[in-house]
Amino acid sequence: MANITFMNEKNYKAHIAILITNIIFGINIAVSKNVMQEYLNPFSLTFIRILGACVLFWIASLFLRKDKRKERIEKKDFLFVFFAALFGIFINQFSFIQGLSSASSINASIIVTFTPIMTMLVSFLFLKEPLTWKKVIGVFMGATGAIILVATSHSEISNAEGSIWGDIFCFVSCLAYAIYLTKFRWLIEKYHPITLMKWMFLFAAILGFPFCYKSISTINLAAIPPEAYVKIAYIVVGATFVTYLLIPIGQKSLRPTTLTMYNYLQPLITTVIAVIFAAATFGFVKAFAAALIFSGVYVVMKSKSRLQMEKEKMGNR
Repeated sequence: MANITFMNEKNYKAHIAILITNIIFGINIAVSKNVMQEYLNPFSLTFIRILGACVLFWIASLFLRKDKRKERIEKKDFLFVFFAALFGIFINQFSFIQGLSSASSINASIIVTFTPIMTMLVSFLFLKEPLTWKKVIGVFMGATGAIILVATSHSEISNAEGSIWGDIFCFVSCLAYAIYLTKFRWLIEKYHPITLMKWMFLFAAILGFPFCYKSISTINLAAIPPEAYVKIAYIVVGATFVTYLLIPIGQKSLRPTTLTMYNYLQPLITTVIAVIFAAATFGFVKAFAAALIFSGVYVVMKSKSRLQMEKEKMGNR
């Protein structure tokens, strides 16, 4: 079959996992922004997020079935796990949260839409995935829809301006995530997600500690109200622990570009939340933008992979 079949059980679960992940991430943008504005600085929030998820993954590893609980990372792979943590967690998380704190919401949201484009290019360079017209068109359809959503929603909600450094940090975060998804996919295929993530988050926490120690030590816990702890719990448990459990499910079955196409749903989630709380309206333009996003995701999923094209060449011989 030339086209990707995504209705089999394995791919179906992968699409559902990444869909849930991006819904959680879409909500997390608003939650994190609020926590940083009111209670914690970017470095403190990010370190709490990483350390909290690290603890949860190590606890979760105790409940794996016996054979998986005893799984060990091979010595030769530890360096790769370290660099996976560097790009997939440390650079990605610290750059994004720093960028989110200083970039305007419209710029941060638009820059996130470049993730599938960067992933497509990185996949072409490192994985030799073909740049087919169908894939290119799908990616840019999704990007166009996301940018329309961000631009129209922002004009209704806020006129805040941000710094160029905030934009740069957001861009670096997206690039680091693209590199992680393409270069370290084989680690996900080799190890159980919890086994891999407990080490990745441990490495990320160690990397982040020197940068965050001063910020963490100055936190006034007594000044943080109970409702803020609920939001922080959502960031740590939902937007970190749960999502980093779900992402590997998608990585195992979906190509990196297809996986990151779901990033385009994050502006849509933000828009839906704004509509629910009467901060924005949902008219024809937003409906058109949403249709572009879903159409773009579908077109990319239907594009041919390198393996499919190689099989077709073999079949024509």
